[in-house]
Amino acid sequence: MEREQELEARIREAAALLREARHAIALTGAGISTPSGIPDFRSPGTGLWEKSDPMEVASLSAFRRHPEAFYRWVRPMVDLILSAQPNPAHVALAQLEAAGRLQAVLTQNIDGLHQRAGSQVVLELHGHLRETTCLQCYRIAPAEEAMEAIRRGEVPTCPVCGGVVKPKVILFGEQLPSEVVNLAMEHVWLADLILVVGSSLTVLPAAKMPAYVHSMGGQVIIVNRQRTYADDFAAVVFHEDVVEVLPRLAQACLGDAE
Repeated sequence: MEREQELEARIREAAALLREARHAIALTGAGISTPSGIPDFRSPGTGLWEKSDPMEVASLSAFRRHPEAFYRWVRPMVDLILSAQPNPAHVALAQLEAAGRLQAVLTQNIDGLHQRAGSQVVLELHGHLRETTCLQCYRIAPAEEAMEAIRRGEVPTCPVCGGVVKPKVILFGEQLPSEVVNLAMEHVWLADLILVVGSSLTVLPAAKMPAYVHSMGGQVIIVNRQRTYADDFAAVVFHEDVVEVLPRLAQACLGDAE
């Protein structure tokens, strides 16, 4: 009972900050999609990087040398990601945006679940799985062209030039999409509140975004199972499940506003 009362008090406090904000944004990481069945990267015991060296399977240099290693690693996750469904945390963010309480979702995820949940302004900092690019002729194509080859255990190639094709996901050592990052940073500079959901805040440039907002006098709300560096200056911190916190936060924010 005491825990529930304390949690409810934090939810009410965070909801009040959201209602007061003029330009609130959300920053999401893998932790928002784990309830949808997509594993994250750094959780103890289950994180993908506990089983694989990211520089060996998910760096651009490794992909150019051994694309088959990347596709062998990613193959089990492709259908998992494509068949995953948005969970109540995704839906809660879409509801906050629809009500004008959130101006944008900046995400490190490549799964597209925010859009499927109804979010309209989604900036995908690390790319997505909807398209592929040929590394030889730079042809861009719908990802469906490559999926059958990936499922067969083959390296997908370009039907025009025969070059190896790569999903439009950002690998280690690869430049982030500048247009998306610039738009995201515009939102960060305007933000007077940033709601961090399911991110360990260890990968740049997303890692520094809460610090930027805080340095300009904005509020920071953290919803993440594990501690982050931003806990030290956040106005409200939740180490509970995102599926438990986000729907209740949206209901408190929007219900009280009606």
